Amino acid sequence: MEVIESFENNLNLKCKLQVLSRADGSAMFSEGQTVVLSAIYGPVEVKMQKLLIEKASVESVFKPKSGLPGVSDRYKEYLIKNICETALASALYPRTAVLVNLQEMQNQGQLISCAINAVCLACLDSGIDMKFLFGAVSYFLTKEEELTLTPPINESSVKAMFVFVFNNTKGDVIASHTEGRFSIDQYKTALDICRDEVKKVFIFFKETLLDT
Repeated sequence: MEVIESFENNLNLKCKLQVLSRADGSAMFSEGQTVVLSAIYGPVEVKMQKLLIEKASVESVFKPKSGLPGVSDRYKEYLIKNICETALASALYPRTAVLVNLQEMQNQGQLISCAINAVCLACLDSGIDMKFLFGAVSYFLTKEEELTLTPPINESSVKAMFVFVFNNTKGDVIASHTEGRFSIDQYKTALDICRDEVKKVFIFFKETLLDT
């Protein structure tokens, strides 16, 4: 499939859909030099201990580039599972499961937002019903107190990181993640800028589907 690119306002997004033949939906998504492969399987038959009568159960698996998954990877699984449970129309698929698999390919700072955006595109590729689309943006605060969308080359120069996840209907925050030390004003500034930037992410999603 053709690789779709967008370099608007330093987000530097790229995507390739249908990269895995056995998945119901898949996407290779990159933000700058950060790359994540996402795959959606389902709705599929669910194990009895995870069966939900009124809706589909959602399972998320995140695999790091190397080594065994750690605590931070389990957190990513938990975060993405909660986002999918909120966004998917799971009530339409009772007594089934939706499996979300993610593989880190490369990380230059935007791993969480890249993974979340990759999942949304994989869901769109699979055709599963969704209540809304979701998109994420990462924002960084350097030790020089500068806010930037581009992760600093030297990781030690990052004072704080913000990740905000929005829906495409009202622009509401459906999830967030922060690391480091920052002021309330810096948090509010990051939130406002990310809310504006995520509009470009949703435009990119639309362009990707139209060009597929």
